[in-house]
Amino acid sequence: MSYSHQSMGSGSRSGRGYEFGRTYVVRPKGKHQATIVWLHGLGDNGSSSSQLLESLPLPNIKWICPTAPSRPVSLLGGFPCTAWFDVGEISEDLHDDIEGLDASAAHIANLLSTEPTDVKVGIGGFSMGAAIALYSTTCYALGRYGSGHPYTINLRATIGLSGWLPGWRSLRSKIESSNEATRRAASIPVILAHGTSDDVVPYRFGEKSAHSLAMAGFRQVVFKPYEGLGHYTVPKEMDEVVQWLASRLGLEGWR
Repeated sequence: MSYSHQSMGSGSRSGRGYEFGRTYVVRPKGKHQATIVWLHGLGDNGSSSSQLLESLPLPNIKWICPTAPSRPVSLLGGFPCTAWFDVGEISEDLHDDIEGLDASAAHIANLLSTEPTDVKVGIGGFSMGAAIALYSTTCYALGRYGSGHPYTINLRATIGLSGWLPGWRSLRSKIESSNEATRRAASIPVILAHGTSDDVVPYRFGEKSAHSLAMAGFRQVVFKPYEGLGHYTVPKEMDEVVQWLASRLGLEGWR
């Protein structure tokens, strides 16, 4: 392979003692201007994410691709697989696993905590990975995790593909109760994309996520619908993500 790619183990554990898997890193080919943690979907791993991302024409981005812990998942009847948090059927009444969400958000924040101060940091993901990316973004805006512990990473961009927003019901009231949260929410660019034919995370949840963020004061939300697209990514979608990232993060040397 023509890119610098390394993997490392993880001794980090979630709140329930599930151990996070291997982390894969795709090094920037040019000047290091940004670092983005990319989060895979349910049952996947960081290796497949890194293979997708290393092909993108973004030479100034370092990609960090962790692997979620293997845990029993309610949606699968308790069958264990890699998952950032526990989840049941995707519905308007979905119960949020705050402990699992917090543990994964903290793991991601830890991965970003050692990046150089002049490097912009962001989070992106697909499906369940998009959900934890959006949850982390709300933690950034609020300045705290769901548990109340402080969230200290200064996020500069969020990408959510075919996902949903955990905690959407109470987000607006939480943001509006703090001037600092309102300022932070307005400051971070977010791009969401969703296929209209998604049969795993229905399209309406992508639409609802974008609407909920906007209503809560996230002023830089872009929502991209993809007609006929199922629960997967396509080159056109990734091309739009590339252009959006290069523009929002002010990256040099992208083509």
